[in-house]
Amino acid sequence: MEEYKPCAAMVVTQCIYAALALWSKAAFTGGMSPLVFVVYRQAVATIVLVPVVIAANRRKMKEMMGRLGLTGFSLVFVASLVGATVNQCLYYQGVNLGSSSMATAMTNLIPAITFVMAASVGLERVDVRRPRSLAKILGTAVCVSGAMAMAFFKGPKLLLGDLHALLLQYSPAAGGSRWVTGALFLVGSSSCWSLWLILQVPICKSYVDPLALSAWMCLLSTLQSALLVAFLLPDPGAWRIHSLFDLSCCLFSGVFGSGVTFYLQSWSISVRGPLYSAMFNPLCTVITTVFAAAVLREELHVGSLLGAIAVIAGLYVVLWGKAGDGKRCGGMEPEQHSDDLEKTSARSDSTVDVGDGIAEPLLAGGDPTEK
Repeated sequence: MEEYKPCAAMVVTQCIYAALALWSKAAFTGGMSPLVFVVYRQAVATIVLVPVVIAANRRKMKEMMGRLGLTGFSLVFVASLVGATVNQCLYYQGVNLGSSSMATAMTNLIPAITFVMAASVGLERVDVRRPRSLAKILGTAVCVSGAMAMAFFKGPKLLLGDLHALLLQYSPAAGGSRWVTGALFLVGSSSCWSLWLILQVPICKSYVDPLALSAWMCLLSTLQSALLVAFLLPDPGAWRIHSLFDLSCCLFSGVFGSGVTFYLQSWSISVRGPLYSAMFNPLCTVITTVFAAAVLREELHVGSLLGAIAVIAGLYVVLWGKAGDGKRCGGMEPEQHSDDLEKTSARSDSTVDVGDGIAEPLLAGGDPTEK
C-alpha cells in the first residue's frame, strides 16, 4: 500500500484544485467579487499557517527573523506581489470571465512559460543539438498554440448540432471579448507564477524555511490585495459575503487550497520528485471540465477542447525534455547553477530534481497560495 500513497495524495490534491475552481466559479456567478475573494482566501490561509509556523519554530523565531534581513524581506515582498497577489487576481478574474475548465487547462502552461523566461535570462541551457532541448522548445510552442486556440478559437458548442454545423460555425473569436479577456488574464496569471519560480533562487538563499516563507507570503498578499481592492472597489458593499455558500468557499480555499494541498504535494514530491507530481496536473483539467458541464452547465466548445488537449500534450513534451536534464546532471554534465536550484527545490513549496535549468522548481504548478 505504501507505493500507492503518493499517487493517492496527488489525486486528492488535483481533486481539491478542481473543487476550488468549480466552487469559486459558482461563487462569482452568484455575485461575489473575484478580487475580494482573493483577500479572504489569503487571510484564511494566513490564519491557518501562522500558528503552525509559530508552533513549529517557536525556539528559533528570532534567528529566522534575523536571517531574513532587509534584502530577503524585499524579495519576499516582491514575490508575494507577483506570485500571490497579482497572480491570484488575474487567475480568478479569468475564472470569472472565462470558465473553470479553461482556467485549470491554462495552468499547464506554467512549465513552458518558466522555460522561456529562464532561457531568456540564461538560467536555462538550450542546446538545439540535443533531442531533449528540442522537445522543450517544441512542447512550449504546442502549449502556446493550445492557449491561443482556447482564447481566440472558442468554436461551436460540443455535443450540439451535426458535423456540417460544426464546420460552418468554427470561426475565430466565437466566444466574444469576454472569453478572450478571461483567457488573457489566465495566461498572465501563469506568467506571474513562472516569474515567481525565477525569484525563488535568490529568495531561498536568504530564507530557507518553506512553511514560514509561505506564511509570510500569505500575510503580505493579504495586505497587498486588500489595498488593491480598496483602490479598485471603494464601495464597502463589495466586501459583503452574500451567503453561507460564499463563506464556505473562502474557508475551503484557505484551509484546503493552501494548507492541505501544500502538505500533500510537498510530501509526494519529496518521495517521487516533481516530474511525477506534474504528470497529474491534467487530471484537474479533466475533473473540472466534466463537473463544470454537469453541475455548472458550462458549455463545451470544440476550439476550447482542442486547445486544452494541445496544452496538455505540450506539457508532457516539456516534462520529457526536463526529465533528461536530471539524468544528464546526475551523470557527466553538472552545471554550476544546479546547486542553487537544488537548494531552491528543497526550501520552496515543492522539490526539484538536480537539473540544469530553473524551470524545474515547482513543475507541479501548485503552491500554498495558488489556484
